[in-house]
Amino acid sequence: MNNVLIIDDDRALCALIKQSILQECIEADCCYSGKSGLLQLKEKEYQLVILDVMMPGFDGFETLEQIRQESSLPILMFTSKNDSASKVRGLRAGADDYLTKPFDMDELIARIVSLIRRYTRFNQKDGQTQRFEFDGLTIDFNSRSIVTINGEFELPPKEFDLLLFLAKNQGKILTKQQIYEKVWGEEYVYDDSNIMAIISRLRKKIEENPGSPKYIQTVKGIGYRFSKEV
Repeated sequence: MNNVLIIDDDRALCALIKQSILQECIEADCCYSGKSGLLQLKEKEYQLVILDVMMPGFDGFETLEQIRQESSLPILMFTSKNDSASKVRGLRAGADDYLTKPFDMDELIARIVSLIRRYTRFNQKDGQTQRFEFDGLTIDFNSRSIVTINGEFELPPKEFDLLLFLAKNQGKILTKQQIYEKVWGEEYVYDDSNIMAIISRLRKKIEENPGSPKYIQTVKGIGYRFSKEV
């Protein structure tokens, strides 16, 4: 059974979430401060962390940064309504998704299930996964090639590395800085032309309609996301 750690000082909300996701055969533990949550992560294996931004003392951002120093677990953050600054800050610091309070419980459950599915899919033991298969797109690790509706292509290194990075983080909004530093292995210098050029070339190869992309979606003002719908 999958396990979720909820870090939020709202005890009533924690209890409600714990009860709701149990119906999806997902267990949850609750911690009511960032520091207690960090200690709990050392005691048990989890597939997802739900983290509130607004907590007294050790807040959500500090907790997020500490988690990211040691773990790649998916993290879903709760932010206040219309607090776009917190959303961007959380995504830049390594959050995988966010939800604004108040939220619909069904939407929360759907996001939890999606994040856990993606995490368990992309964190198999070495040698198990040799390719990713999506709706109309296959990415082959060994040949560094793709098969799409437009044909089969052997991709140049940067194109393949960028596409694979996006696909491995399916559904997650990735900033241009995260993409550049991962794919180029260099410090980000706020020059987006390289990223934009490669995204454009990839879309021409993998998208049936590059002007209305199915796979690589632009998140205005932040970066890109590989669609979780495929």
